[in-house]
Amino acid sequence: MKAPSATDKKGLVKALVKGELHLHQLPGELPLADVAHIRREALQQLTKASLRATGDYTFDPHNAKCENFIGAVQVPVGVVGPVVVNGQQVEAGETVYAPLATTEGALIASVARGCSALREAAGAIVRVEEVGITRAPVFRTEGIVQTQAFLAWISEHYPDIKRSCEADSRFLVLLDITPAVVGTTIYLRFRFSSGDAMGMNMATLACDRAVTQVIVPGTDVACVSISGNYCVDKKPAAINFISGRGKRIFAEACLSADILRSTLKTQADALCEVQYRKTLLGSIMAGAYGCNAHHANILAAFFLATGQDLAHTAEGGMGITCIEPRDQGAVYISVSLPDVPLATVGGGTGLSTQREALALMGISPGARPPGADTLRLAEILGALVLAGELSILSAQAAHHLAQAHQRLGR
Repeated sequence: MKAPSATDKKGLVKALVKGELHLHQLPGELPLADVAHIRREALQQLTKASLRATGDYTFDPHNAKCENFIGAVQVPVGVVGPVVVNGQQVEAGETVYAPLATTEGALIASVARGCSALREAAGAIVRVEEVGITRAPVFRTEGIVQTQAFLAWISEHYPDIKRSCEADSRFLVLLDITPAVVGTTIYLRFRFSSGDAMGMNMATLACDRAVTQVIVPGTDVACVSISGNYCVDKKPAAINFISGRGKRIFAEACLSADILRSTLKTQADALCEVQYRKTLLGSIMAGAYGCNAHHANILAAFFLATGQDLAHTAEGGMGITCIEPRDQGAVYISVSLPDVPLATVGGGTGLSTQREALALMGISPGARPPGADTLRLAEILGALVLAGELSILSAQAAHHLAQAHQRLGR
């Protein structure tokens, strides 16, 4: 591919500045790095803003999956660990260091403190359930009679629908279809397993193929949209809270009075009261989905570092944190995250820095059976969320939160 000359670049920049070309109309045969440079030059002339730092990046722009690409935004990355995870994909005693990308001072220090407390308590026990990713097309009928006939047809022709959905992927498997009806509207909630991919794009393409090639021709019922919001993607929702979506993660640990006192600077009764009055009652009074201190904080930092879809923090943050007293001043703490879409292949996981973050946690795509890498990632995430909850609730029980942010967050 021939690189454009300086004259060619100047001409394209000039055309963008004059409005003779739009940002998406640059020649497709140009190298993407040159296209990004041309856009930056034009934008700098139009806005008088410097984009020098934006243009300083290390990954291959062809892996960016970003339209009108101009560069990258840098976010600081810190590390916590070792994280002790007693899981099924992470073996007890295995040393794991985990990256978190954030601009919030005190977050990484807090999670690191929680990891220290968990290490002293022999680690977090973590289990992950593969719930599956969902997509729910919405259909319109003439009324009850046609709706009943449509649902009966779906049940009778499920094998045909399943074959259509799975025709274009070695890893996508249709698990079930759950209908919901209101008036003349029908939602079909398709649920898929998708190996190590998060699977949303795979599910959308599969549903589209099944709808256009099988369901609509076979029923003559119109599909209004490939997504009817009954999926539910990137929004907190009761159906995902109850039924789960993506990965359902559970993590727990017991901490002695000595660990509470020496590492977390608190004690069982104070920690349990904060959990009860803040995490439980406060969340109920606010009408919140989920009862936790800051699950989304750890999810967002972990998602950014590892190339996940950041919008999934909207649903992933719906978890519950529980703390119970145990004998001799100890406590039991657990976190439940019912709805965490995750991936170790596809999307942003292929960017060079995100690939390094995964490698830091012992994840190299293709080295394990399909799905095992993402289950490992989910186990590590569960331990980190547990550590983050333990630390921040202890800080609030000891009235240290404001001082920590004063020292680290300003």
